[in-house]
Amino acid sequence: MKNIVFEHVDKAYDKNVIVKDLNMEIKEGERLILLGPSGCGKSTTLRMIAGLEKLTKGSLFMDGRLVNDVPCGERGVSMVFQNYALFPHMTVRNNIIYGLKAHRMEQKEIKARLKDVVEMLDLKGLEDRKPKDLSGGQRQRVALARAVVKRSAYFLLDEPLSNLDAQLRLRARKELVKIHETYGQTMIYVTHDQIEAMTVGQRIALMHEGKMQMLDTPSNVYNRPANVFTARFIGSPSMNIVESSYIKGTLVIGRQSIRLPGMWCALAKQNPSGRLYFGIRPEHMVLSGKPEDNAIAATVKYVEDYGNRYGVYVEADGMELIAVSEGNIPAPGQKVYIIPDFERIHLFDRVSQISLGYPEQIKAANAPYIVQPEEKTGKGGQNHGFVNQYQYV
Repeated sequence: MKNIVFEHVDKAYDKNVIVKDLNMEIKEGERLILLGPSGCGKSTTLRMIAGLEKLTKGSLFMDGRLVNDVPCGERGVSMVFQNYALFPHMTVRNNIIYGLKAHRMEQKEIKARLKDVVEMLDLKGLEDRKPKDLSGGQRQRVALARAVVKRSAYFLLDEPLSNLDAQLRLRARKELVKIHETYGQTMIYVTHDQIEAMTVGQRIALMHEGKMQMLDTPSNVYNRPANVFTARFIGSPSMNIVESSYIKGTLVIGRQSIRLPGMWCALAKQNPSGRLYFGIRPEHMVLSGKPEDNAIAATVKYVEDYGNRYGVYVEADGMELIAVSEGNIPAPGQKVYIIPDFERIHLFDRVSQISLGYPEQIKAANAPYIVQPEEKTGKGGQNHGFVNQYQYV
């Protein structure tokens, strides 16, 4: 299997630990996104796969083989860098086929592969130009072509679209998905852009300060965040997170309280202290101009115009929240009432910052929700769990 398995991997430079106890399986043939803010360890993780960085601790398996000491050229990887790294003195054609010629591939096969990638990435007519004669988008496509033409089992991309404008990024994302669907490589893609992660990835590995925060599908990362960091990082505008306390069926927020539906109470009761974070996405609450049952009173501070919708910032008992609305926009200073969609709220433990879970998961499993890594034992990449970093048990 052309999978990749990290077992208790650390990467440190002197006393500065960049990646901490990483346990993860990247499945054969999937598009996995390494997502997170600058300095979280995502590029370092990619470079360990490529063989450009040595592990400080732990084991890395590729296709069932321990590769800790295997050189980069023997790992079967192709890589696209953020700065494209094209040879300035070579033509587009020679940049693309350089690796194939270095491996002494037959000329007939080189020509066939070159023809395929030139057509796929719309580079026809540019073969004899040099990088200085190309636009940023064209250089990016040449870098992709150079990696794709190798047809390696592992396709690694380190923020390859960060130098492109919005329209070119949109087009390039489609090209990347098309490339993967054509060749089916195991693709690992590093980005700090959550839109790229959500649209390109089949699974997202979200990292922060060298630690894995969540590993799951884009839908679950957005709708069922495992912890406060995930909830805040994913989504624009980000999720509202406010301190609250659970007391006898109600959630106290500031000096106000709202009644929780029964299944949410069952979850909240599992937190002995009752000290929680209440989370709600801006698009999952409604603003009303008149008092409503089970609503939170607030005052409008200011309004942002997004073109097709508005972001309404409000203050409730000293806490700032934002709601997204498409019409009937209140004016600054106006009193409003926030009505949460109780099917889409989130509750987190205030100490651990881990999600308490969701009612439908309790119904499905008929058991409490506990977040914990599931680890299956095995050697050489065989039978490793880590398919979903967060399990409902």
